[in-house]
Amino acid sequence: MATFTILIALFIAGWAAAAVIGTQAYFRGEQTKPIHERNWRSESFEQLAKTITGQDIDYKDRVPAYRMDAYASNNLPE
Repeated sequence: MATFTILIALFIAGWAAAAVIGTQAYFRGEQTKPIHERNWRSESFEQLAKTITGQDIDYKDRVPAYRMDAYASNNLPE
C-alpha cells in the first residue's frame, strides 16, 4: 500500500513539474515570436506572460509577423 501511495505522489509531482515547465516554455516562446499587428499591444497577454514568467516583453526582440494581409489592407489609405 505504501508503494502505491509513493507512486501516486511521484506521478502528481511529475505532472505538476511538467505543467510548470511547459507553461514557462510556452510563454517565453510567445514573448519572442513574431506577432500579428492587431495583437501588438495585447494588455491581457502582457500581464499574463509577466505573471507567469516574471519577465517583461522585450519589444526589440518581438517583431510584427505579417506586413500585408487582409487586416492590414483594411488600414490602407484609399
